[in-house]
Amino acid sequence: MALTPMMQQYLQVHEQVKDAILFFRLGDFYEMFFDDAIQVSKELDLTLTGKDCGLQERAPMCGVPFHSADNYIAKLIEKGYKVAICEQVEDPKEAKGLVKREITRIVSPGTQIDSRFLDPEKNNFLMALGGDNSKIGCSFLDVSTGDFFTTEFPRRQKKKITGLIDKYIPSEILVHSKLFEDEELIGEIKSATSAVLEPFEKKFFEKHRTQKRITEQFQIFSVSSIGLEDREWAYRSAG
Repeated sequence: MALTPMMQQYLQVHEQVKDAILFFRLGDFYEMFFDDAIQVSKELDLTLTGKDCGLQERAPMCGVPFHSADNYIAKLIEKGYKVAICEQVEDPKEAKGLVKREITRIVSPGTQIDSRFLDPEKNNFLMALGGDNSKIGCSFLDVSTGDFFTTEFPRRQKKKITGLIDKYIPSEILVHSKLFEDEELIGEIKSATSAVLEPFEKKFFEKHRTQKRITEQFQIFSVSSIGLEDREWAYRSAG
């Protein structure tokens, strides 16, 4: 037996966001399947059903109406999950065969921008942490307001990180994969915050890549325009 075309499409899309709960648009509902369905049904107290998927056993399934999905997404984000939204990007009436679907939005604790689910009295900071054997860079960004701060300091002063966490209270922390191997550091961070910690591949902190992101974002010629030319890990974490 083989998976149905729709379930093959679902798994192909989910492969792009392995670390997220996938809200897969089917008509007037966002559906979740397999492990996502089991997990979400428990977290949100939803009824777990099943769907014929081409295999001998039905695929676990649960769903929420698309018009009220934001409330369910907010609850998952509050619990520390990342949610990917997969929409139908063509009219089902005009589709030849399977309706084309694509991920149109990814929401995580540090990238929530819906004011209905944010405390207007507090920032919602996303933190990025990168470094090497000599320096550490920390950056904070509130996507909903545009507030942005970055700094760097010697690796031997890594205890400064917990002080910065206490000051900015991030809801999500992206950590350079190499730093994530520092068990002592990660242990101290976990003891200082309930924020979601997520290891990020070193390619996202690559020097030229991050310089390009910053110059494009701020529409400047180089990172020296904002005083970061001698603070490599400050701009690498910012990027």
